[in-house]
Amino acid sequence: MYLIVGLGNPGSRYKFTRHNAGFMVINKLASQLELELTQKSFDSLWGKGKVSGNNVILSMPQTYMNLSGTAVRQLIAFFKADIKNLIVIHDDLDLSFGIVRLKFGGGNAGHKGLASITNDLGSSDFMRVRLGIGKPADKSRVEGYVLEPFKSDEELPRLPEIINTAAGAVSEIILYGMEKAMAKYHKKYICNLLEKEDE
Repeated sequence: MYLIVGLGNPGSRYKFTRHNAGFMVINKLASQLELELTQKSFDSLWGKGKVSGNNVILSMPQTYMNLSGTAVRQLIAFFKADIKNLIVIHDDLDLSFGIVRLKFGGGNAGHKGLASITNDLGSSDFMRVRLGIGKPADKSRVEGYVLEPFKSDEELPRLPEIINTAAGAVSEIILYGMEKAMAKYHKKYICNLLEKEDE
């Protein structure tokens, strides 16, 4: 079983903010899998389905970002999921807008949702799908920046493609494993960079 958790904040106020990129990917996956996120328990909104015969749980913690670990810990305990089959989808300030990267384990880079999950599970040995949101020039603006909506003129037109890419990466992990998924998506990233240099 794979537990796929998108990070974000509940409520209409935060729906289209940068910090809710994880929620956006979960909603896309639910649509693709024709899976309804109607279960409300474990401090989460979640649903259960299959990807090519593999059982999956899609979840959006409803605890607000800083307490995401509370929901993840409950889901892991109830479904007896292996932490190594946990995939966390989240926004990432250290990646430029539009970049999707995959990672297993490692630090939290100041991301409070990841920190909460690591603290509650006692381990950082889980998979991450990172969606680049860039960062403000003024570091003191970070907290406000992540809670701002994506820019309508520069970012919103590209957002559906980015969400699709991240959803595809999750499916690739489940079907072929993290190593092959990383090779595919990171190679695509490098190719895109080379194309831009040639322009």
